[in-house]
Amino acid sequence: MTRKNLLIVGDGEFAEIACEYFTQDSDYDVAGFAVERDFLKKDRLLERPVVAFDEIDARFPAATHEAFVAVPYTQLNRVRARLCGAAREKGYRLATYVSPAAFVWRNVEIGENCFIFEANVIQYHARIGNNVVLWSGNHIGHRSVICDNVFVASHAVVSGYCRIAENCFVGVNSTLREHITVGRDAVIGAGAVVVKDVPERAVVRGNPASPAGTDSFHVFGVRE
Repeated sequence: MTRKNLLIVGDGEFAEIACEYFTQDSDYDVAGFAVERDFLKKDRLLERPVVAFDEIDARFPAATHEAFVAVPYTQLNRVRARLCGAAREKGYRLATYVSPAAFVWRNVEIGENCFIFEANVIQYHARIGNNVVLWSGNHIGHRSVICDNVFVASHAVVSGYCRIAENCFVGVNSTLREHITVGRDAVIGAGAVVVKDVPERAVVRGNPASPAGTDSFHVFGVRE
């Protein structure tokens, strides 16, 4: 198996986890890490160099390296999305990781810069967009669509024919009934049971889930 070189953008916990998973369970070798210059606080991580993002062209050329942006759901996934765009503009192909311990049906579509942890189940004709994180143990039902820049925490159940729009956050142990649509920038709280559609920018909690009286931009510090 031919190994490929990978640059990880980020130097936090998710970046360390991504390095471990890519190294142990993929055909990538992690060459180093990059962060934006204002956040460059160290020059080594996991025995690999950490460089300023504006220097990556020289240190880790796009001709010989792919990139993965390992940033969690900061500002409703906008930081991760912005850095993905910046890496693309520099010519990098964005890598996706799918755990060998995930169950992914043969006709599932998965985009770039996705990270699919162990024990995820992704069923028949589901679609996963670009820049999506599925933490461990989720169920994505048949023909459901997870759009770009979504973060799904562990043990969520997304039933069949659901659609989760761009930039959403889905909390741990939440449940979506079949045929649910979740609007852009919405937040599904931990343990919420969603039995009707969720509007854009809504924050819902509880069983059955209901609006929490604030909007997602306020909760996640999104700058409009």
